[in-house]
Amino acid sequence: MDIDTLLCARFIIPVEPAGTVLHDHALAIDAGRIAAILPRSEALVRFRPRQCHELSAHALIPGLVNAHTHAAMTLFRGFADDRPLAEWLNEHIWPAERTWVNAAFVRDGARLAAAEMLLSGTTCFNDMYFFPDVTAEVALEAGIRATVGLIVIDFPSAWAGSIDEYFARGTAVHDRFRDASTVHTCFAPHAPYTVSDSTLLKIRTLAEELDIPITMHVHETAAEVTQALAGGGETPLRRLDRLGLLSPRLLAVHVTQAGEADTALLARHGVSVVHCPESNLKLASGLCPVQRLLDAGVNVALGTDGAASNNDLDMLGEMRTAALLGKAVAGDPTAVPAATALAMATLYGARALGLEERIGSLFPGKDADVVAVRLDGLHHQPLYDPLSQLVYTTSRTDVEHVWVGGRQVVEQRRTLYLDGDDLRARAGDWRDRIAGAAID
Repeated sequence: MDIDTLLCARFIIPVEPAGTVLHDHALAIDAGRIAAILPRSEALVRFRPRQCHELSAHALIPGLVNAHTHAAMTLFRGFADDRPLAEWLNEHIWPAERTWVNAAFVRDGARLAAAEMLLSGTTCFNDMYFFPDVTAEVALEAGIRATVGLIVIDFPSAWAGSIDEYFARGTAVHDRFRDASTVHTCFAPHAPYTVSDSTLLKIRTLAEELDIPITMHVHETAAEVTQALAGGGETPLRRLDRLGLLSPRLLAVHVTQAGEADTALLARHGVSVVHCPESNLKLASGLCPVQRLLDAGVNVALGTDGAASNNDLDMLGEMRTAALLGKAVAGDPTAVPAATALAMATLYGARALGLEERIGSLFPGKDADVVAVRLDGLHHQPLYDPLSQLVYTTSRTDVEHVWVGGRQVVEQRRTLYLDGDDLRARAGDWRDRIAGAAID
């Protein structure tokens, strides 16, 4: 049987069934999809590939799903570090965005982000930022899968001057990319404290009509919850419940404040939580009770947040931090085990975005979003458990090859559709402009 590509690997970690590690297997790709996973010896007899990759030192894993980003904010990486969230936003990030964010900024920042994510094994990201049309264009250019957020916030920005304009421009973006196979859309109201009830009700209606998800920062800090209680007598989650926004359509980002009642509410409505452990740690926003959410049946995905508050877009690092932090928060060394951490970074992210049937695990019929990770470094030795080593010792520099929908986009740690030297030069130009203005 003729096929496009055959990947023969030392290990395949498909995520489904959970905890599975296949030794000396091959993954067959044809027409952008996974055709079969079978022992290498059988694959070499059954298939005649146009390309065959012998990956004797590698593990194949599903492409990582970064379920929460502000991609263009790579250009603010390190710009205002070591500050509380309110000060960071109000006194530094939002003023800088008012000054600098435009289509050119988003294009250059999103390109830099796409390259960083691909080189660290991320093949799909869910973005919340201005000029989502530009981010979508960059995703198509780079060969990375993306869900771009149709941003809505109750104050003017470079993207839109009024609520009506946010909706008009957002729905235009949805219509423009609705037939793209690797670009999807979702509504992206910023947070309960920056979006009014009437706007949220309109988002709920339109999201149902367009059948797209909603992503939103929710219960990010204790102060957010306290202020909401003082102002309206209900927590943000209770308010969203009253407005009918709690559903499997919602990705609640951060959720560092979630007691037993909140956990039950999220589980009852099928809400997905997006855990951003490193950003939460850096901003001291709080600690998400991941294992308690998982035990209650809540789907918990992983995100990096933006590079301005992380300061990287490394999902392998995020996965390790989530596993370690989950144990500390639960007071249980068995909490968030390696297999669960990997599922959070892949399958659970795909599920949150409504893409579980297409990506998130290595399974025949799914799109061939595949990452080849080297496991022969000194830091991996001795290699008792490939899945454990993947989560606890692997770094993004171990990612060697990446395919999205069967098309190779990273080869030998080089992005095939983005020019690293050009990205570096453009980032330097933005740094000089932004830093120079701050000095002036």
